[in-house]
Amino acid sequence: MLHLRQVDERGVTLAATLVRHVGRKPPVLEADGTQVDPVRLGGAAGATMWRYDFRLPADPAASYQIDGREYRVNTRWGGDLNVAYTSCNGQEHGDLDRPEASRNAMWRQLAERNDRAPLHLLLQGGDQIYADEVTEAHPISRDWPDIDTRPQPASALAELREALRRAFFLRYAFQSAQAGYAAVAARVPSLSMWDDHDICDGWGSLPEDILDSDVGRTLFDVARESFLMFQMGCAPDEQPPVATGSGHLSWRVDAPGVSFVAPDLRSTRRPERVMDDATWRDVTDAITGAPTGHLFLLSSVPALGPRLSIVERLMGLTRRMEKYEDDLRDQWQSRTHRAEWQRFLRLILDRHERPETPVTVLSGEIHLATRGTMDAASGPLHQLVASGISHPAPPTAFARGLGTLARFGEAPLKGHPIRLRALPGRPGIYCAQRNYLMLTRRDGAWAAAWALEKTGLTPELAL
Repeated sequence: MLHLRQVDERGVTLAATLVRHVGRKPPVLEADGTQVDPVRLGGAAGATMWRYDFRLPADPAASYQIDGREYRVNTRWGGDLNVAYTSCNGQEHGDLDRPEASRNAMWRQLAERNDRAPLHLLLQGGDQIYADEVTEAHPISRDWPDIDTRPQPASALAELREALRRAFFLRYAFQSAQAGYAAVAARVPSLSMWDDHDICDGWGSLPEDILDSDVGRTLFDVARESFLMFQMGCAPDEQPPVATGSGHLSWRVDAPGVSFVAPDLRSTRRPERVMDDATWRDVTDAITGAPTGHLFLLSSVPALGPRLSIVERLMGLTRRMEKYEDDLRDQWQSRTHRAEWQRFLRLILDRHERPETPVTVLSGEIHLATRGTMDAASGPLHQLVASGISHPAPPTAFARGLGTLARFGEAPLKGHPIRLRALPGRPGIYCAQRNYLMLTRRDGAWAAAWALEKTGLTPELAL
């Protein structure tokens, strides 16, 4: 699995990770005529993860070799670019029991697209795994989130940590080796941000006594270790090279003419906030300090969405709907987060309206494809939603119902109304098909198109 570290017109700095059974010596990697030995990141379940750090020049024939196989990598970032964005790679229950052929159909399509026109980057916007079932690995977490929140004995917590570590490791390793995904991950450098299912459903929006319980903190710690190893290519105690601060996992990567920023909307989330002060400071610095050029902002939860205050008021009328409260709290548009939402929108709007610094927001999470715009003096600020690449599409009726809600409109910033819109060439605001997003730069101009499972690639949308 390839992870992007740094890029410039001369080439790219990469990390490749590899899982091997304990006792099986890891192979040597060769890149640009140099042999690279691995470093150990960690392990569980009788296996070890190794990492190779190396650099490839900006060469159309750039590649690395390992285990007797050659992997071509598109390393020329100075001109035209091909970038893919995905999210929601799984489902809540029985994810790994599904046949690979149907589960990974869109990954195989993306791998074939990469064979025809090699990608420079894979952006993964959240829910790369659905870890909901890992809590079944130990008795004291089995009923999550309906758990005993009282302090647990140290011995029980040690057992829980090892059981969760094994469960996370196996889920990541098994999923990462599946056909389709594996073909992309080995050839296309990735940048990833997590969302709730990479930890557990609704992490951060659940009641604080659950989040801060011994079981809750152990679950979060192990999920973070696993994310760092499998999605960032780092040791559990290592600061990611692309990180913008500590205590959270936000990152920024700059490339010729373009920057990519991903705020961490989970590590410091609580029912009454999305990010703590330190995360806000580092995210603000990352966005305002990015060099001139197009900025793609990964917001794992859509930043431009339908008005939810009506839904929240209706749900408050009956206790039967309380189980969905955390789902609404997850959204930027929740009444609870409105001040933070306005702050977030103002931050990206100020960047968007500066000369030669357009912003495009990339989001997932909702298991539908859609897009939105916010009016700005410099032209519309676009949000592109692609979700999910392997999560089953919801019923068409759900998409229609959400589309009806979206017609109410929203304007959290005065003079900058938000409008949700249909994909190019498609009816309806929301598209209920599995999907991923393609971003292309041609002669300096960016465009986007959605790859839809049933109807193929949409017409391009100029950004």
